[in-house]
Amino acid sequence: MRQSLMHKNNCLPFQSHLRFHASSFLLDTNFSIFAFLHKQSPGTYQPFSLLRLHQSNNSKVIRAGAPAEPELGTGYFSDNDEDSVLETCITRTLPPAVTLEHGLEKIKEEVDKLKLDPPCSDSGILRIQIAVPPSAKSLNWFSCQPLSSGVFPQFFMSKETLSYMCEPPSLDRLRGVFGIGSAVSFIRSPSFTSGNWSSLRRFLSVVSPLITAYGFTNITFDSESLSMRHQNGSLYLFIPQIELDEYDCISILAATLAWGDSSDYSFQGAVNSFELSFYQACHHFRPAADNSNNQYKLRKFGLVDDVVSQMIYLNALSLDGNDIGFDPLLMKEVASPCQFCVRFSPAIGFSSNMLDHSREMTFSVQNCANINSLWASLIIEEFVRLGLTYFCIAPGSRSTPLSIAASTHSLTTCIACYDERSLAFHAVGYGRGSHKPAIVITSSGTAVSNLLPAVVEASQDFVPLLLLTADRPPELQDSGANQSINQVNHFGYFVRYFFSLPVPTDDISARMVVTTIDSAVFSATSTPRGPAHINCPFREPLENRPWKWNLSCLKGLENWMSSGEPFTKYIWSQHFHELNATRGIILEVIEIIQGARKGVLLIGAMHTEDELWAALLLAKHLMWPIVADILSGLRLRKILCFFPEVEDKFIFIDHFDHALLSAAVRIWAQSDVIIQLGSRITSKRVAQTLEEFIPRSFIMVGEHSSRHDPSHIITHRIQSTITQFADYLLKARFPYVSSHWCQFLQALDMMVAREISFQIDSEYSLTEPHVANIVSQSVSCESALFVGNSMAIRNADMYGRGSVKCTHNHNISSLVLSSGVPYHGIQVAGNRGASGIDGLLSTAIGFAVGCNKRVICLMGDVSFLHDTNGLALLNQRVQRKPMTILVTNNHGGAIFSFLPIAEATDRRVLSKYFYTSHEVSIRNLCVAHGVKHMQVRTKVELEDALYISQGEENDCLIEVESCIDFNLAFHSKLRKFASQAADQSLNLLSSISVSNSGFYLCKIQRMTYSLYRVQLCSPPTSASYNHDSTEFYREGFILTLFLEDGSFGFGEAAPLEIHKETLPGVEEQLRFLLHVIEGTYISCLVPSLKGSFSSWIWNGLGIKPSSIFPSVRCGLEMAILNAVAARQGSTLVDVLDSQANREEEIARHLSTVQICALLDSNGTPMEVAHLAATLVEEGFTAIKLKVARRLNPMEDVSVIQEVRKKVGSKIELRADANRKWSYSEAIHFGLCVRDCHLQYIEEPVKDESDIIKFCKETGLPVALDETIDNIQECPLKLLSKFSNPGIVAIVIKPSVVGGLEKAALIARWAQQNGKMAIVSAAFESGFSLSTYVQFALYLDRQNKETCRVMNKEVGSIVAHGLGTYRWLKEDVATEPFRTQRNTYSGFIEVSIEDSDYMLKRSELNRNTILRNFSGEKIHNYWFPMDFEDFSCSLKVKEIGVSNKSNVTVFLHGFLGSSEDWIPIMKAISGSTRCISVDLPGHGESKIQNHPQKKASLSIEVVAKILY
Repeated sequence: MRQSLMHKNNCLPFQSHLRFHASSFLLDTNFSIFAFLHKQSPGTYQPFSLLRLHQSNNSKVIRAGAPAEPELGTGYFSDNDEDSVLETCITRTLPPAVTLEHGLEKIKEEVDKLKLDPPCSDSGILRIQIAVPPSAKSLNWFSCQPLSSGVFPQFFMSKETLSYMCEPPSLDRLRGVFGIGSAVSFIRSPSFTSGNWSSLRRFLSVVSPLITAYGFTNITFDSESLSMRHQNGSLYLFIPQIELDEYDCISILAATLAWGDSSDYSFQGAVNSFELSFYQACHHFRPAADNSNNQYKLRKFGLVDDVVSQMIYLNALSLDGNDIGFDPLLMKEVASPCQFCVRFSPAIGFSSNMLDHSREMTFSVQNCANINSLWASLIIEEFVRLGLTYFCIAPGSRSTPLSIAASTHSLTTCIACYDERSLAFHAVGYGRGSHKPAIVITSSGTAVSNLLPAVVEASQDFVPLLLLTADRPPELQDSGANQSINQVNHFGYFVRYFFSLPVPTDDISARMVVTTIDSAVFSATSTPRGPAHINCPFREPLENRPWKWNLSCLKGLENWMSSGEPFTKYIWSQHFHELNATRGIILEVIEIIQGARKGVLLIGAMHTEDELWAALLLAKHLMWPIVADILSGLRLRKILCFFPEVEDKFIFIDHFDHALLSAAVRIWAQSDVIIQLGSRITSKRVAQTLEEFIPRSFIMVGEHSSRHDPSHIITHRIQSTITQFADYLLKARFPYVSSHWCQFLQALDMMVAREISFQIDSEYSLTEPHVANIVSQSVSCESALFVGNSMAIRNADMYGRGSVKCTHNHNISSLVLSSGVPYHGIQVAGNRGASGIDGLLSTAIGFAVGCNKRVICLMGDVSFLHDTNGLALLNQRVQRKPMTILVTNNHGGAIFSFLPIAEATDRRVLSKYFYTSHEVSIRNLCVAHGVKHMQVRTKVELEDALYISQGEENDCLIEVESCIDFNLAFHSKLRKFASQAADQSLNLLSSISVSNSGFYLCKIQRMTYSLYRVQLCSPPTSASYNHDSTEFYREGFILTLFLEDGSFGFGEAAPLEIHKETLPGVEEQLRFLLHVIEGTYISCLVPSLKGSFSSWIWNGLGIKPSSIFPSVRCGLEMAILNAVAARQGSTLVDVLDSQANREEEIARHLSTVQICALLDSNGTPMEVAHLAATLVEEGFTAIKLKVARRLNPMEDVSVIQEVRKKVGSKIELRADANRKWSYSEAIHFGLCVRDCHLQYIEEPVKDESDIIKFCKETGLPVALDETIDNIQECPLKLLSKFSNPGIVAIVIKPSVVGGLEKAALIARWAQQNGKMAIVSAAFESGFSLSTYVQFALYLDRQNKETCRVMNKEVGSIVAHGLGTYRWLKEDVATEPFRTQRNTYSGFIEVSIEDSDYMLKRSELNRNTILRNFSGEKIHNYWFPMDFEDFSCSLKVKEIGVSNKSNVTVFLHGFLGSSEDWIPIMKAISGSTRCISVDLPGHGESKIQNHPQKKASLSIEVVAKILY
């Protein structure tokens, strides 16, 4: 069997044979491509070979000429042109830009460099691309283009569906593609029949797979007259000159230049065309802060709906290998629900699903029956013109004019609720999600007062909010009138703006009304953002009853009424003198940062994608440790491309809070400079540590000027956006300091993270930390998270984590990788302004509306009950995607159990007045409001419920049952083990001397392996054998790993025949490892066995850990750990146990391992009993008998009964059925041996699902063996279902489960769940047995330490399953495996000293070695070839057996070489002849030029050469 061993450099399995890499070849019968490029300098591009194109007789390629002129340029390939040669086809990716504007500037700089040093090729296509912030800007950019534009075409194409879009598209929420100008166009006429797309393929090269052509079917466009007409069967396509392509994770800004060898199609012409497109694009772009309504912006173009034409887009992937012809199924069509709009000229443009023609764009007074109605309509209309269309309406009489005007306006979206408090919090949530204020309309009186909690939250956390409160007229104030209170300045300093309008009258100019709205909106949306309050008194009539009013009050509004623009436009500007005034302070900050030696980047709440992007770029630039708060969005980041070399640029410290539980860590982790981006930090422990150990400089950056400094430690307060600050610092250079402190901190965090993960995963019960953990992983890039206060946000902050998420588009993954920003932040929100528990559900629902994403909301039961009126809002699915609401129901306020009050207060008082314990049925509340409800009590049920809810089209509430006392106990356990892990990690790290080469123990010089064959005394009990055979053998490989100082260690890879490994397959993997491991540094964390080996295998060797055979992984770990022990002059157990030298008592009492004898129960009961008695006389205290080998279980019963009678009650007896019995047979056996006092029966039933049932029915203790052998990934998840106390032991074979690290993980789970962890051998040699002895001692010491932390008594000493040594008739080692009989107890055991002596002093027994392997050399030679009109010399690498019938040829990718395949070739060279070639134009291969011949190289030529 051959296992796919995945390597990060090529990610191809062992069995990969002849492969044509997608980026090297483009197959087509009509033309051939073989273009490889070499970049000589940043501004010079040198073609390496040729691309030959055959032209179609019915197609032409047109480049857009000078767009400022009245017509497009008409340089194109005519029907009679001969074959053209495209020599340059390059995609140049620039470093990411902090803003879109900066991206434009960088592209312009790159083009300017090209102008000074143009390409030497006569024709080509060049794409310059740069990653920019992922927030939606494309529609806004399109709508900002002027009516009198001279650059066409212009288009916007949406990437989203209309499923949840119940109103016209929003400029700052809809992702898509914006394009302007045309680098090249393609026209197909109806008479086109050949299907030859080579002209288009020329530009859509796989070398630049992101280049996309957009266009329309059934359209004929005349470039000279700028006219367009419909014609069935026609096609018009173009590649944009400038393009913004938006994805969920990243946005790509690109410019494309195409040129040919004709004067009309020159490189200079392409540059001129680009500059005109660039000028218009960058001079007609306004930021999203411009809130003008998008419908007005789009309507100015005079676009019309077109149902005949369909927009399409094509790229290299859609053309690759396909001849589209007229087959519409092969075209990537923009489906009918999608939206697009395009302009071909100032007068020609059309759209699809972008405009609502039923909605009037101008204001009319015809429906205003009275002055109240007029003023209310003016107010609503001006809000709409400012882009604010979301209204939250509370029922009331006095607010009737406002409610009617809002609900009847054609462009508004309205939601209603009978509870003003819930309604106001809903508006706050909308503001959080959309970054635009919602407008709340209420009646007078206490309805206004109910808004106060939400106003406070919005004010404290800078959320924009607008309040329209109806009021009684002045004559009814202070007169006892109904529902009349003083509403003037009702919210005091919590609002940014207050204005009380006069009672509507035509004596006052209506201009005052609209300018008041403009002023209020500006105040609410300007820094510092917050609530604005407009009080609106009305006299009767409140309804829309006719009441004469004078039109003269509208004087000055004529232009306003005929347009769609707001009356007053507030313009944000940042003056140069302000920048200059802060320059000195910024320079001071830069100097502080440059001088930092222990800097930390603390990231608080982030609100926009642009802020997240800027923070990531700054983090990459500084390379400081990053402590990200849960509300930053980076705490739950998703990994877009999984490459260590990219991830190493970011040092995330996700569990700093729990690391600080260690007093030693708090002292050690002091930083000298801290930069905090964003506001509040959730972790109290982090804040307390900063206050205890005040840094030399604390720099806080925030857009507002409020003092967020509760510890009073901030030394520099910078009022700036995150983006502006990042831009300043990105321009500065900071000396790279190889900070061992940073590496230490990262390593320590990793160890604490693994400990937390282990504790959460190993707990069988559903815990609140697990809820936070699994919910955070359930949030995708396309969704968002809202967290409630109290324990919900604390659990999310402490235990939330991101998960790997790969983009579906390989090209985008490549771009993400090249941009160096491999993470995507998740939008996370919470009410942390005042941190109350009121209104959380309503806020979450509003947040879902505002962000237009699927939202998962996590909150506690008391918070939920505090806002059950929010359920009324949940039913109003207005402009919102489905929500999943998780309520952790522990029947009270659990947070008080963590406070000192809990220990000092009577439980009855605590329960009633603090916990506010309750038995309210959340299910019944959901039923009453028609909300789907699911209740979960287990981890599996929670995962299932989350999965179901994410696929639902309706809202869903998941109620998670919890318990305050259990929650408190589990949190306490987590803190204890996290603190212990932090202490142990710090001790381990402090004992290591870190060299300049990095955080490593030592360097591996080389590795060899030897195939051995040893004779056994009898057949292994796990194998089938020929009963006539008298000789039995065991085969495997001994690994010898050498370190640079000469130290070495042995490992063993010896697969059992009953498992899914074979010797040839194992040897293939060993050959591969032999090559990649040479010269590798061993991480200092490897001996901790807590995920560190897996991490090192991926990061150090570039191999996916799960792709390594279990026996190979075990042998590799053995060899490395034994070599490290030899280098340090210590025992293996001391290498594994970092506390060994400090825990003398443990070391003194745990220095030997007892062994359980193994007995095959063939023979009569008396014979087996006699053998067992002999073993007892030798000193064995535990015996395992193999059962289920006989036809009748009762025969095994007789054997067990006789053995028990013979050896007495003090000897531990174990039975091993190896899963051979049916359930009924096992039950029959079990019931009969109840009185035999078995320590356990191992794997009694065939079916894994019957194990627990067997325990319950028989009452017999059970051990697992084969069940865990099948575990490959996530062992804790599988083991969790076996936490039943009837399972008393876990038998662990390291070579079968996949190494010592996984064995240690399984053992630790067993020990924490009160089960025995028994190390068992699989009939390996003395090298493995000695290693297992040391490993077993380590596990026993670990168990004692675990019991100490958990305040549990240590159980009796466990005898481990190493009795297979008695099967060895000879051994691979020259020294025998030594056992001894304890002089005091008389028991058989193995000491540390004896096992260590064998590992260090023994040599290989050459009599048992069949062959050795230390590597194989590659044979290099030149292969000259002259084929037709093409000649070259190919550099060839060859290795392996000389076998003409079994040859594997490896072809490298674009800009690669034959060197890329060497590890794979060496791995499989034992079974095949391997050949790799430097393709022409690559590596050392040479192309020979013939002056009289025109070279023509194609994929067909290469195929014939290789054949």
